[in-house]
Amino acid sequence: MFKEKDCLGELDVREDVYYGIQTERARNNFAISGTTCDDLPEFIKAVAEVKKAAALANCKIGALDEKICKAICAAADEIISGKMRGNFPVDVFQGGGSTSTNMNVNEVIAKRANEILTGRKGYDAVHPNTHVNRGQSTNDVIPTAIEITCYRYAVDLKKSLEHLTAAMARKVDEFKTVVKTSRTCLQDAVPITLGQEFSGYENFLRRHIKLLDELFFGKPLELTLGGTATGTGLSTFDGYQSEVFVQLREVTGIDVKQKENLFDGFQNGDDYIRISAYLKSLATGLGKIATDLRMMSSGPRCGLQEIFLPAVQPGSSIMPGKVNPVMPELVNQICYQVCGDDVAITMAVEGGELDLNVWEPVIIKNLTEQFKILTGGMIKFADLCIDGIKANVEKLRADAESTMANATVVSAILGYVKGTEIAQKAVAENKTVKQVVKELKLFDDAEIDKLFDTLMMTDSARSGKIFSGERT
Repeated sequence: MFKEKDCLGELDVREDVYYGIQTERARNNFAISGTTCDDLPEFIKAVAEVKKAAALANCKIGALDEKICKAICAAADEIISGKMRGNFPVDVFQGGGSTSTNMNVNEVIAKRANEILTGRKGYDAVHPNTHVNRGQSTNDVIPTAIEITCYRYAVDLKKSLEHLTAAMARKVDEFKTVVKTSRTCLQDAVPITLGQEFSGYENFLRRHIKLLDELFFGKPLELTLGGTATGTGLSTFDGYQSEVFVQLREVTGIDVKQKENLFDGFQNGDDYIRISAYLKSLATGLGKIATDLRMMSSGPRCGLQEIFLPAVQPGSSIMPGKVNPVMPELVNQICYQVCGDDVAITMAVEGGELDLNVWEPVIIKNLTEQFKILTGGMIKFADLCIDGIKANVEKLRADAESTMANATVVSAILGYVKGTEIAQKAVAENKTVKQVVKELKLFDDAEIDKLFDTLMMTDSARSGKIFSGERT
């Protein structure tokens, strides 16, 4: 054990780790959820990148010794590459506005940098506050790291979204001539093609690709770095404000710039709200698609039986042969969790007071969860569900031909009253609208075949011409 000292006194710290006394205190104080900063490697990587950029900037302006800078950068690189996993044991739920996370990274970098320079752990050559945290505060480091983390998550999310969109587009083409009954208020409505139905899903996904681009890409990422404690930049050296962004662009490979008004950046978390709102919007749309697929595949004998989902596992411990729509059910649950995370983020942003929002620990925890489960979920949804969907073509065609909503054809030509009469007669006599129209000889047989071609009913150009009199 190492005996370390801070302003509160002494504490024993294990010799086999690189973190120090402040991390050890936080590890003990906040051991609540079982989820630690080690479980947020992308976030810890971003914090380490900020530390490296700050060291390089301070060295460039003459505020940090070059040897110490190189050692800090080498230690930060080890964190960035994932070599220091296991050294970030602080619970994701923590008080102090993420000071514990910031100090955890500072201590690990300092001890490792000290080891690089002297051959031993400790802080005699490199100090976590004096050197690693120079020109910084938890209050500008953590939100900067959150924004960088979300940007990278967005890159991965876009790939998954594009993958799912491509899978949906293939189904749109596959089902373009498969006619079925649409449903409004869960009741039979006019014919539609399964491809048209899926095209609505595809367009939703494409629209969210564009929205994601607008939210994250094609413009610099605006950050609070350089503002230190409350936006004044106190403790930074001359030249740091501009140089740290030069270095951060190089370290991260992301186009970044300082926020125009740092006080706004420190006080307000509406950036997090916009990100979470986008993720909630995407999640609720995916959940709606999943619910639709569950309904359309209900059966296999006593439900709608419109489509067949790929079977990926047995569905019951008691009913032999039962197969459940487990992938859509997975997506539904992802939706519920993302919406719950959004509530927590919203409350945390609203709960900020005066010159800092201290609730960033719960914000990054929930943003991370939203991004991860959506990114992974969309890949599974595409590969294990959408790609394998098959249409129950004969059942769909029969339903489209039998829907009472086909009386809309009669209504369009002979008026709503006549259409209602035909629909009621069809229901009373358990016949199709087409059969009733034939029996009443409202049109000749050739016209009837044209008017009640269900594929025609799904094409506004064709139906418009026919309803206008071009029925011969």
